[in-house]
Amino acid sequence: MLTTIIAFLVMINPFALFLYLEPIRKDLNHKDFLKVIAKATLISFVVCLIFFYFGNFVFQNIFQINVESFRIFGGIVLFSFSYLFIVKGQEALIMMKEDLDNLASEIALPFMVGAGTISLSILLSQEMSYFLGTTTLIIIFLVNFLLLMFLIKLRKMMDTKRIKIAFDKNMGVLLRLNGFFIGAMGIDMILTGINNLFLI
Repeated sequence: MLTTIIAFLVMINPFALFLYLEPIRKDLNHKDFLKVIAKATLISFVVCLIFFYFGNFVFQNIFQINVESFRIFGGIVLFSFSYLFIVKGQEALIMMKEDLDNLASEIALPFMVGAGTISLSILLSQEMSYFLGTTTLIIIFLVNFLLLMFLIKLRKMMDTKRIKIAFDKNMGVLLRLNGFFIGAMGIDMILTGINNLFLI
């Protein structure tokens, strides 16, 4: 379970989310911002839970797509994202300027939920029972929410502009570093999918 939680958190990346949400944090009061993040977390959890319960059935029985093919595709997408993170860093970020009512869904998709987390949710259903998998997803999104709140509070406690700039730059470095981990996970998904399709 611990390995799965870490893999999900690396994929969701609360450090990158903290950077993504900076423009929105400035435009909202603290209470409204917390509500938006909580709602985005709930939406993301529900999406992952749906794919955990029904993703395997939908892909194999309705679309008749081998799960390993989706694993390979997810790996390719992850590798592409990691390349953008490493090469462009914060320049790859999207400034969200939607109405406040739509902010939660804009944050949830694609910032919290994407091809990588959907792939992991489907693969999770092959490794865990419904109860254990649901519990794992609850822990993942709860930890992600708490980490986000911690980073926001930590930055708010910084009293000088110079320290805040240094903090943001270090978060940018972590964003690029996280790209290497995501890229490695993407390659591992590709190799595992190829191995399961052709070598077993």
